[in-house]
Parts: sequence; structure tokens; C-alpha cells
Amino acid sequence: MEKINIKIMQLDNSQDMILPQYESDGSSGMDIRAAVSEPIILQPGEIKLIPTGLAISIPTGFEAQIRPRSGLALKHGIGIVNSPGTIDSDYRGEIGIIMINWGLEAFSINRGDRIAQMVITRVCHAKIIPVADLDSTKRGKGGFGHSGMN
Repeated sequence: MEKINIKIMQLDNSQDMILPQYESDGSSGMDIRAAVSEPIILQPGEIKLIPTGLAISIPTGFEAQIRPRSGLALKHGIGIVNSPGTIDSDYRGEIGIIMINWGLEAFSINRGDRIAQMVITRVCHAKIIPVADLDSTKRGKGGFGHSGMN
């Protein structure tokens, strides 16, 4: 498994917290924790930006993707609105998690709760080439649901 160095800075609101870490050797994502000063209640249908108290430096050619935690989604209906969220290699501000409660009951986010996971992945830039026609495929212009259910 390839390993790269990611520089991370704990901001004033997270000095006492655990840094992101992989929970097992096979984990793709590092858990990210809530750096809230007091519990935040997320009502059903509500969206809030949750601070993490972290800023990172990612090498050019990589990004950090912020993804929901499956246990929060299954057990409580908690997700991330812009999933996956992207942290670009040139962003140096605090990582914030845009959380939503799709569940039926209020959900409390407490200091240190694992609220998301961060996956580091390679990116490339595409060179855009304008053309008058595209190569043909069997699917062609078939859109949503074109290939059926079975």
C-alpha cells in the first residue's frame, strides 16, 4: 500500500483531541472527529457545518475526500450533504463537515465524536479537447435507467 506524508495542524479548538487515524490495517479512511465546544443537536432535515479543528497540507496530485461513516448513516440517518467532500491540495483552512440528519429523530454531535472519514486519493487534470463528434458506443445517448433493472 502506497504511503504519502500529509502535514496536519491542530487548531486552537482541537489541541486536546485525537488526530485522524486509521482504525484498522485495512481501513481506507481515517476517522475525523467533531471539535465542538458543546453538543450540537442536529434536528431531522437540518444541515450544519461541524468544525474539526484541523487544517492539512496535501501534496499536489492528491486530494482528501470526506465521506460519511456508514454506522451513523445506518443507525441514525446521518450523512454528509456534499458527499464526498473534496479538500484540494492548495486549501489550508479548517476542515468543516457539512452534516445532515436524514433520520426521524434529533441527533447529538459531541466533542470527539467520529463524524466522518477522510480518504487520500490521487487526482489528475484533464486536457479538454473540443470536437464536433464523439466516438460511438453501444449505449449511445441512453440515459437514466437505460440499461434496465436486471
